[in-house]
Amino acid sequence: MYFDLHHLRTYGELDGKTFLICVGAMKSATSWTHDYLSGLPDVVVSPLKELHFFNTKYPSHALGDMDGMALNRLKFHLEQKGDTADNLRRRETFQASLDRAQMIYDDNAYFAHFARLVEADTRTFCDITPAYSVLGPTGFEYLREFCASQNVTLKLLFIMRDPVDRMWSQLRHMAQTSSQSDFLDNWAKAFASPSICARADYCGIVSDLDKNFDAEDVLYLFYEDLFSEASLRQLCDHANALYSPGDAGKTHNETKVKTPISAEALTDAKALLAPQYAFCRERFGDRVPASWQG
Repeated sequence: MYFDLHHLRTYGELDGKTFLICVGAMKSATSWTHDYLSGLPDVVVSPLKELHFFNTKYPSHALGDMDGMALNRLKFHLEQKGDTADNLRRRETFQASLDRAQMIYDDNAYFAHFARLVEADTRTFCDITPAYSVLGPTGFEYLREFCASQNVTLKLLFIMRDPVDRMWSQLRHMAQTSSQSDFLDNWAKAFASPSICARADYCGIVSDLDKNFDAEDVLYLFYEDLFSEASLRQLCDHANALYSPGDAGKTHNETKVKTPISAEALTDAKALLAPQYAFCRERFGDRVPASWQG
């Protein structure tokens, strides 16, 4: 497909660097991954854990208004006590929120955001946005062509978690963040939701990634093994970053709602997600963690 991207500028500050995009999965330690990468000396991550840039262009499975959220976040910073200009100079998240608001009407603001953040000795910069997992084949094609406007090496990361555990964790997270979410009580409704099921469709996501990117440019990891030295070394090699041990004991964006899955919901979830277990075992073989329950 042809995308008219002639309006995009090339940012010399990014030349020769690696650009790592983590496209998910939701509730698979992407917040921990953001924190880990931000602690590496040669890596820059956006101060905003999730930029939600590409998924606003392909919003068919959106779970909310990401541009509206960006404007509300900027409004929050503007309303803080003290001198607003001084706050902007001092607070990275305020600066990043201003950058993100500009992305609503100016595509160039996306790479301009990273060009502002990187330094000469930065090896890698990162966008960690799990909602990108549901971009679909055209959305991933657009992402690939958009990033080709810069002289960077694009790398993709997708982290998978036991499908039932991941989906139930997502529903608990939604219950925590939205008073209007009734999916824990009405889980049958959640299991029928196209937007929720799209995030559980490892077969579709992996197939779309495989279709749009060379095999050496996509790293598939598993949540259950993510904190091991072997997985973190894989991640650092993939991201062109120097390895450093991670703190598996640190938690980030932990869901406080701990409602356990009922026996009935578990049975239905396993039936719904059986094709995902089968696909992963066929595609990844013995790399699939033994703890997966499907």
